Amino acid sequence: MSGADTHRSAARRTRPGPPANRWRWRVALGLLALLGSAGGAQAAEIAIACGGGGDGDYCPTAARAWAAQSGNSVKVVTTPNATTEKLALFQQLLNSHSQDVDVMMLDIAWPGLLAPHLLDLGEAVPPDQREAFFPALIEANTVDGRLVALPWYTDAGLLYYRQDLLDKHQRPVPETWQEMTATATSIQQAERAAGDAEMWGFVFQGRAYEGLTCNALEWIAGYGGGRIVDTDGEITLDNPQATAALTEAASWIGNIAPRGVLNYTEEEARGVFQSGNAVFMRNWPYVWSLAQREGSPVRGKIGVAPLPHGPDGDSVSTLGGWNFAVSRYTEAPEAAISLARYMTSAEVQRRHALNNGMNPTRIALYDDPEVVAATPTMSVLRPVLMNAVARPSAVTGEAYARVSNAIFNDVHAVLSGRAQPAAVLADLDQTLTRLKRRQW
Repeated sequence: MSGADTHRSAARRTRPGPPANRWRWRVALGLLALLGSAGGAQAAEIAIACGGGGDGDYCPTAARAWAAQSGNSVKVVTTPNATTEKLALFQQLLNSHSQDVDVMMLDIAWPGLLAPHLLDLGEAVPPDQREAFFPALIEANTVDGRLVALPWYTDAGLLYYRQDLLDKHQRPVPETWQEMTATATSIQQAERAAGDAEMWGFVFQGRAYEGLTCNALEWIAGYGGGRIVDTDGEITLDNPQATAALTEAASWIGNIAPRGVLNYTEEEARGVFQSGNAVFMRNWPYVWSLAQREGSPVRGKIGVAPLPHGPDGDSVSTLGGWNFAVSRYTEAPEAAISLARYMTSAEVQRRHALNNGMNPTRIALYDDPEVVAATPTMSVLRPVLMNAVARPSAVTGEAYARVSNAIFNDVHAVLSGRAQPAAVLADLDQTLTRLKRRQW
């Protein structure tokens, strides 16, 4: 961080936060601030950590609109673009009880990691108001019964496909992974025989990183093998359905997916698909607008659908997205909570969708004709979000980084052919059990 907008005085950084028994009445005052009627309360200066500061970041614009309405002021804190660096910054600030940031934008996987340092927003957003959001998002932001963040925009894994190639080869959009594998194999072979030597059947995020945890959760849950760690903290992955899911995924490598997929993140997968060299791709909704831009080789040739599932399972997508939380060390909790609520309000989310193409977290906006017209993937995304699952970050808390690391490293070993699915799942079960005994 640098510049006047990213620092507070040394006194502010070290002054202790408000005692816990003062939060309740300050939360109540925050409700007045949300309505823009501060009732004579002293104006506050709130520092909000937005995204990486790119031109497409709507956060500063919305935050300044709140300041104009509420009579408070805001300082926009620029954070690193990389999510791992952003998380490290927040952990450093919160662990030192810093007051440099009052409101921060959190990845959906972080509430469990940071919960001890975040205010409980439960009184500001009672249960009847939480029903406006997708249930899985509220679940992901609730840690030990405390609502520690509010959903701003969301993502979920989707299946992208080449509609022109499915039409050409008279194939339907696949509903199961077996159907996807068969269709990808058939079209890949036919296109290569016709002279397209670069064509592959399927690309996804196969590198040993967080993206592979997302994919693995979708495969296993979609096969009916459980959520790896369920909401009660039970470990649910050492079973035949999970073994079948990983066996299926491993069969893709070198056949319908290039071996290079073992080092793909979202952008490498998009690059192959958008260049016209893959029939299917698993990725997030952001790809749609990029693939449809003028000059894209696949513009007007693609479609999007829910992810396939196992023979006896249901389509499951892993949740992504960002949320707003309030530091427990803020000097102005009522104003900070007001800002977090404003940022996640229906009107701000609507403008965010129209201006930036971001997917709202409020269910009703998926019935807004203008919003749906601006973001065509929303018609597919709504049912996906209703059945989406969160990574087990809330229930595992501060242990989540180790949990995810164990998952993606072990799954990567299966995909690369260095280990067998059943043995890996048994070992992973034991690893997670040890972490559970020690840390959650």
